[in-house]
Amino acid sequence: MEIYIDKFIEYLKVQKNYSEFTRINYQKDLEEYFEFLNNKNYDYKNIDYKKCMNYLIYLDEKKYKRNSISRKLSSLRTFYKFLVLNNYSDNNPFLLISSPKKEKKIPRFINYQGIEEIFNIPDLNTIEGQREKVILEILYGSGIRVSELVNIKIKDIDFSNKTILIFGKGNKERIVPFGDYALDAINMYMDDARDKYLDGKTSEYLIVGKNETNLTTRRIEQIIDKLIKKTSIKMNITPHMFRHTFATHLLDNGCDLIAVQELLGHESLSSTEIYTHVSNEHLREVYYKCHPRNRK
Repeated sequence: MEIYIDKFIEYLKVQKNYSEFTRINYQKDLEEYFEFLNNKNYDYKNIDYKKCMNYLIYLDEKKYKRNSISRKLSSLRTFYKFLVLNNYSDNNPFLLISSPKKEKKIPRFINYQGIEEIFNIPDLNTIEGQREKVILEILYGSGIRVSELVNIKIKDIDFSNKTILIFGKGNKERIVPFGDYALDAINMYMDDARDKYLDGKTSEYLIVGKNETNLTTRRIEQIIDKLIKKTSIKMNITPHMFRHTFATHLLDNGCDLIAVQELLGHESLSSTEIYTHVSNEHLREVYYKCHPRNRK
């Protein structure tokens, strides 16, 4: 069965243009599924509704959250769809199974003080600091995903209009703006650090490293983690939190929800509305703290 999994992961990479992070999650989901099948002596081609439900019960007993179970079911639907398209299987049994309702998690974000502290950490006299500054300015200044950041090519950047052509999920294109701080950081990095990292080699990608003509999402995580350890911030900060922070700070400052949706590249407005909960909570805290009629 491993050969089918390998072919499927390659299909996700080449034809679906899924990120490395997404492909890894699909692989883990499938490996867990086939471990379940082996333990039950089930044939992957002979899976019916009852066996699908047994798998759901198995996941529930392992204490997976509803969002994780939904993702695993989605992975299996996609996998069986691939099998049917390639005549490896006759049907897609997981089309019969509804995903559990997703838990609405309030996205965590970084407050303004935290952002200022983080942005003051990079040492711009070093090539590492110049690259760190570019990463921070683009992530926070444009709200793009980390998988989108590592795939930015020099030709995708319009320096005159301060925009970047982004290829998002499903290879969908959108244009995102960036500000003067990001422009200054990009120019400094390209004038100095980028050439030193490449050391005579060439690359079409913006973010590069030593012996790395473009970085992986995991490498960006390591860079951010190293930066955060130099601050006084105690919370766990991931690169994706800069995207949450971008959206939250825009809404805090009066940006229209539809505009935030377009900037983030969300297909559905419901995906963006989650940030209004964060923004509303912030406004409530400000009100209780500042309004004179709230205090006796």
